[in-house]
Amino acid sequence: MNTRGSAVIGEDLVIQGELRCGGDVEVLGYVTGSISAARIMVHPTGKVFGTVRAQSAEVNGFMQGTIAVQQLISIGETGSVSGDVRYGQLALASGGELSAEVRNVPPALGGDLNLAVRRGRSVRITTDDIRAIDPDSGAAALIFTVSSPNGGSIVHFDAPTTPLESFSQEELEGGTIYFQHDGGAAPEATIDVVVSDQAGATSGTPRTLHVAVINP
Repeated sequence: MNTRGSAVIGEDLVIQGELRCGGDVEVLGYVTGSISAARIMVHPTGKVFGTVRAQSAEVNGFMQGTIAVQQLISIGETGSVSGDVRYGQLALASGGELSAEVRNVPPALGGDLNLAVRRGRSVRITTDDIRAIDPDSGAAALIFTVSSPNGGSIVHFDAPTTPLESFSQEELEGGTIYFQHDGGAAPEATIDVVVSDQAGATSGTPRTLHVAVINP
């Protein structure tokens, strides 16, 4: 992603990849990959993991990785910066943290959390619908746990009548995970999902996968 102006990563957004910006970047959500900008501001809800290059930075959330700030990096009282950090000047508020220790990164849930299924049928769930994002865990180690099914269940292609309580990102990427509708009359089915990594860290409060039901 390239932009000449400013960019804002909203609180509900999960971005994976490269972001280049000639102006300011404000992060309220979750970014993993690389950011290059004139100025980066990480709000208290913001999390940045990867490679960061900026002329200046203000961190009130979480930043970890290989970080190069040419001028001033300001770490607020709710801010935490860790990894290989290089800077011209440093302002560290009481309560703020600067450390060379690299910690486990909790996973995040991405995808649009929406799909559609024909009534009584099944549909394959793809990484466009839901995906785990974690810069320090492989696909096999990222495990989705499902709960509160309403109107259907998540199943494996090889066992379409057996509801799953969990599945891996590796299985999801392999195209073997499906949503099976129960044939009910409601126009929408839902199921809650949370993802965890090999260290036991999770994406937090479960989020809801919404499934629009289409008549055959």
